[in-house]
Amino acid sequence: MEAYIRHEQQMPETTTAEQDVVFDIDALQVDYGKTTAVKDVTLQIREHAITALIGPSGCGKSTVLRCLNRMNDLVPSARIGGKIHYHGVDLYGADVDPIEVRRRIGMVFQRPNPFPKSIHDNVAYGLRILGMKDDLDGRVERALRDAALWDEVKDRLKRSALSLSGGQQQRLCIARAIAVQPDVILLDEPASALDPISTSAIEDLMHELKRDYTLVIVTHNMQQAARVAEMTAFFSLEDGCGTLIEYDVTDRIFTQPSDERTEGYVTGRFG
Repeated sequence: MEAYIRHEQQMPETTTAEQDVVFDIDALQVDYGKTTAVKDVTLQIREHAITALIGPSGCGKSTVLRCLNRMNDLVPSARIGGKIHYHGVDLYGADVDPIEVRRRIGMVFQRPNPFPKSIHDNVAYGLRILGMKDDLDGRVERALRDAALWDEVKDRLKRSALSLSGGQQQRLCIARAIAVQPDVILLDEPASALDPISTSAIEDLMHELKRDYTLVIVTHNMQQAARVAEMTAFFSLEDGCGTLIEYDVTDRIFTQPSDERTEGYVTGRFG
């Protein structure tokens, strides 16, 4: 695995058993100024699986997701407490380069956000910035193939990305994320702005991508979580603060939850 701390410090070698845990989150708390957004989040996220974060609006799902690639660093008032270890390394350690963290842990946002550039240049953008220019066209093609978009755009790579449909734009954003060879893909409501057919295409794509990547998805769509995720974490608002209520195999979360608050949410009685 590549170095992602200072150049003199390498990522640690791990055994197969250790590699099974990508993120080890312990007592995570996030404050924005004087407001605690989420607290006491403890869970492990496994390799080559899809983990869903569900719960009502404002319960801290996206806040937790953004902690996993240090996007909250960009919010001046944000303070992060607790620990997040990524492959055994303290993600918020003093020697960790957040830019390299975000290369290793890519993110796809709620609404497609292609750059006002060509389809090719959208995918090549991160590659150029990171100096990954060898076989640039080949890298772009592989990313578009992996995002199940190549056959639809291969004859119009020089056209504006803004000419694509919403579903195609979201798959382009996924191609842009995976072009730089990340380890993890974070998806924040990736299909909420899409029609049912495009949503189904994104869900099918996620199943394909987990062969090579670890995926974490925030979704308000419980049916989507049930369809795509192996593990599901349910968050709720407790006394105005986002709290992890239950984390388990997805089937159990939706059929035999251990907490009545989870049952109430997944059955539609509240939330």
